[in-house]
Amino acid sequence: MHYYSLNRQSEPVDFRTATVAGQAPDGGLYFPETIPRFPAEFLAQLPHLTPAEIALTVLRPYVGTSIPEPELARICAETVDFPLPVVSVTDRMSALELFHGPTLAFKDVGARFMSRCLGYFSRHETRPVTVLVATSGDTGGAVASGFLGVPGVEVVILYPQGRVSPVQEQQLTALGQNIRALEVRGNFDDCQRLVKQAFRDDELRQRRQLTSANSINVARWLPQQVYYVAALAQWPHAQPPVMAVPSGNFGNLCAGLLAYASGLPVAHFVAACNQNDAVPRYLQSGHYAAQPAVATLSNAMDVGDPSNFGRILELFGHQYPVLRELLSGYTVSDADTTATIARVFRETSYVLDPHGAVAYFALEDYLRHHPAQRGLFLETAHPVKFPEAVETATGRAVPIPAELADLMHRPKQSTLLEPEYDALRAYLWD
Repeated sequence: MHYYSLNRQSEPVDFRTATVAGQAPDGGLYFPETIPRFPAEFLAQLPHLTPAEIALTVLRPYVGTSIPEPELARICAETVDFPLPVVSVTDRMSALELFHGPTLAFKDVGARFMSRCLGYFSRHETRPVTVLVATSGDTGGAVASGFLGVPGVEVVILYPQGRVSPVQEQQLTALGQNIRALEVRGNFDDCQRLVKQAFRDDELRQRRQLTSANSINVARWLPQQVYYVAALAQWPHAQPPVMAVPSGNFGNLCAGLLAYASGLPVAHFVAACNQNDAVPRYLQSGHYAAQPAVATLSNAMDVGDPSNFGRILELFGHQYPVLRELLSGYTVSDADTTATIARVFRETSYVLDPHGAVAYFALEDYLRHHPAQRGLFLETAHPVKFPEAVETATGRAVPIPAELADLMHRPKQSTLLEPEYDALRAYLWD
């Protein structure tokens, strides 16, 4: 498998090069030259396969010869060594719970896969690798956990000051060791812009070996297909589900659409967005326009110009009618998010986090207009990460899981950074 840049000004590369580089030299995202098809026998055997077996089959074609199969099997087994359960919430709606990993967020899968791939690729390197990542919430914590203590790797995380939850901030700033947190006086789009500028800085890249752990990196993006395949392995109905995905930078949904293009049976996809709704507006009009990010309760989705939407357009040949037939977009307000958390808890005792609530609201509305269908919504983070929003809606405290108890008492370690590239460059130059 080779990967080409969406800007088409760089040479194609293999999986190893795409992972280590993070982004193409021309600033474009890498995209696979071919889309593999799932074998029919694989789909037929899904209910009998473990998540590790599913991950190996899904990812083997994308990795190619960059990692020997025994090593890849080990990486896959370590990546998904926790459950990805489908939980029934109503008679027509189920949750795909993706928060059972070490940082209680769906991004654990991609971060763990990438960290182990990069560890394998770096095992003989003499120059350390710097993983540079922007986060709107959960990415940074998952990356910090996945790369903590990995030899030869330093992690630098940029996050927007005051726009992540207290639990998320602890996961970014309290680990120490090879993890450094930069608290940017701005929004997520500022963080993402700074990271992209660093990757275009040839002098800096000669001084530091940079890679990214955002979903712009193929090793972070591609493993997210496993969520959707694992969900179908547990789906008890003959008719394929509608899948509602809380969407910010659109890596998760893009991975689901990639799995669909590989043959995974899905009836329809729903892009569930908060007020940062550039993609739902595109799906209504056919015209894409970025917008400044707006702070919301579902902060991990506060992205005004989602990077991975370019990959979605590429996947469907920039054919708006084809994409519009498969994908619906919803914009969900904070008021509707809070009301959904409260109502679902009152009616079912299920506790949604704000991101899952956005997806629930969107899926419920879609199914209201399609009464013959059933659906899955992705619950991407544990409610404890958003205690104020969840406790206000439910009237009950969210107990802190044992995995977080120690972390919450560690001191915060971060460096304040102005949202100017010169400030980031000076930090990385030292």
